[in-house]
Amino acid sequence: MSLIHTCYRILDIDRSVAFYEALGFQEMSRFPIGDEAINVYMGQPGDGEEPRLELTYNIGRDEAYEIGTGYGHIAVSVTDLDAVLSSLAEHGIQPERPPYSVGEDSSRLCFVRDPDGYRVELIERRGEG
Repeated sequence: MSLIHTCYRILDIDRSVAFYEALGFQEMSRFPIGDEAINVYMGQPGDGEEPRLELTYNIGRDEAYEIGTGYGHIAVSVTDLDAVLSSLAEHGIQPERPPYSVGEDSSRLCFVRDPDGYRVELIERRGEG
């Protein structure tokens, strides 16, 4: 077995795609599901044909989804956290708080939220940035 992708329900395709593109994802395909929904599949360069993220837009829905208390976040590895945050700031995306490490030998990290409120952890691996 292997994990294929994570799915989020979104309210605005263009806004969500732009957010994940700012994180380095690229749109791989869109798949309409009748008149009910559109799935947008996002992947990362060099990952092959398998998307990592499925964004589901339910046609006609304009009410925000409840994220729930069980959801935490997805994590994205970056090589230069400061450069990524600078690039995101150009798109109006700010971290929840400045980058930090949880321990002396730990990676630097911070969290941002996508347009629908889902948390995304950005991790700069020690020795990579």
